[in-house]
Formats: sequence, structure tokens, C-alpha cells
Amino acid sequence: MFKRTEQDTRRSVRIFVEGTAVEAREGDTVSAALLASGLDVARATAVSGAPRLPYCMMGVCFDCLVTIDGVGNRQGCLVPVAEGMQIEIQKGKREIGR
Repeated sequence: MFKRTEQDTRRSVRIFVEGTAVEAREGDTVSAALLASGLDVARATAVSGAPRLPYCMMGVCFDCLVTIDGVGNRQGCLVPVAEGMQIEIQKGKREIGR
């Protein structure tokens, strides 16, 4: 659905999504990189388990919650990617103490 243009000449950054290496671009947010990856990046809501994708891309809706480098409930649309970043798609509620 989301594709990068050939004119996008920004430096590549390798991140890991659920353990899978994914090529992102310098300056991407985590959510933008996830959407461009082609992977199934839907998180599951805590109450109903309904799938959610990044929606507003500006930190208002919380549909982009992910775990980044072991820290849960991060808004992926507000966090820029960094080389080697470990991202897990949030499934349901976050455990207390994590």
C-alpha cells in the first residue's frame, strides 16, 4: 500500500521488527517505516483485540503504540528510527513493570 519513490535518496537505516530486519530511511518515524515495510504491523487493542494501524501520524490517536527497545506503549509516529532499533508490535495491554 505504501511505497517509497525512486527519488527518495535518504540513507538507509536497518531496524528489526519482530526480529525481522527491515530497511527504513533516515528521518522516518517508526510508524512510517512500519507502513512502508509491507509487513503486517497492526497492533491489537487491549480490550477487544481489534486491529489498529497508525492513523493520525501526529501523536493524537494512539493507534500506533509499539514496544521500542523493550519500552512499551511508545507512539511510533513520534519516534524517529535509529540503526539497530528493536520494535515489537503491541498485542493487547502492556504488562506492568515492562
